[in-house]
Amino acid sequence: MTDFSTEARAATRAMRSLFEPTPLQLNDYLSDLYDARIYLKREDLSPVRSYKIRGAFNAMSKRRASHPDQNAYVCASAGNHAQGFAFACRHFGVSGEVFMPITTPQQKIDKTRAFGGDFVKIRLTGDYFDQTLRAAQEHCADIGAHFLSPFDDPDVIEGQASVAVEIEDELDQLPDMLLLPVGGGGLSAGVTRYFTETGASISFRYVEPSGGASLTAALAKGEPTKLAHVDTFVDGAAVAQIGQHTFEVLKHVNPEHVLLAPENRICGTMLRLLNVEGIVLEPAGALVIDALDELADEIKGKTVVCITSGGNFDFERLPEVKERAQRYAGLKKYLILRMPQRPGALKDFLALLGPDDDIARFEYLKKSARNFGSVLIGIETKKPEAFARLFKAMTEGGFDHRDITNDEVLAEFLI
Repeated sequence: MTDFSTEARAATRAMRSLFEPTPLQLNDYLSDLYDARIYLKREDLSPVRSYKIRGAFNAMSKRRASHPDQNAYVCASAGNHAQGFAFACRHFGVSGEVFMPITTPQQKIDKTRAFGGDFVKIRLTGDYFDQTLRAAQEHCADIGAHFLSPFDDPDVIEGQASVAVEIEDELDQLPDMLLLPVGGGGLSAGVTRYFTETGASISFRYVEPSGGASLTAALAKGEPTKLAHVDTFVDGAAVAQIGQHTFEVLKHVNPEHVLLAPENRICGTMLRLLNVEGIVLEPAGALVIDALDELADEIKGKTVVCITSGGNFDFERLPEVKERAQRYAGLKKYLILRMPQRPGALKDFLALLGPDDDIARFEYLKKSARNFGSVLIGIETKKPEAFARLFKAMTEGGFDHRDITNDEVLAEFLI
């Protein structure tokens, strides 16, 4: 029986018919910032701007080898897997059907259609991914097609391991630490298994979004466990339950080596990379870089590889990313302000603002109150400590207020 690392190398060679190895780049900005040698494995520069093309290609290639007459394939995805699947369908000349939630952004639909051309049909069904997945699997069984999982498939895992093969080939010596993003676990399982079986002396760190910590939950229970709620902002890694096959590889991971990245903090990382380096990453693509602050002491003087897993970012989301980043950094807050209904009250309030304070939103919520009116107000500033001074001045000036910036219920309705 051929071992996993040999199969992963064979899969990597086969991929050269589709694309060259993605770059492994020493990043001077991050290296200087953390006093380390930090390399970025740029999966955001693959033909579909994510690593998903690897697993889709390998799984489809293996299926065609074992079932030559299999010419119909189905997948369920709202993002990167759909694009990798579509690219592979066109490459092999087989028909594919991609099931996507009705709420999928048009940009992702258009890109999937562009990669697949006439070989791919897109079906929009379900408001949530679980509904979409169920519909895809039922349809797959009805027509006798092959369902290609986004991560929970041995051949997909093997395909994602090609990232590890390329890292090994591109570096003169292996890194001290490798940071892996975790969603369903396909990439992290493939890379971990490859380097473990080749006996590489590498320390792994696994990073998942705080609102989709499926590996953390599985390690705590000793088995894949479905999360009750998932924050879908980091859509490329927001998975409710890690895969059975992927967890089989990752079940021995030390829970202390799994880091959680808050969604709003990731936004700040995305903006820094865009503004400083000109690198466009989607939230999942910035996941591991976002964790570097927590590892600063450990990585000093060491060689570190961060896998930037994807760059499929819709720039229509940029205002939301900026908003989230400001709120996390303490540079923007939302308040409910009780405004006295008297002449000059607004002028008195405005006089309390500092030179760097800016009103980004001002909306009366109750315009019929006789003595006081409730106002939703958004304020931006340049330094977080400015809010302590402003809040003190508001209290002393008789302006009752409530900070609702981190109140999820009120923020959902008002902000």
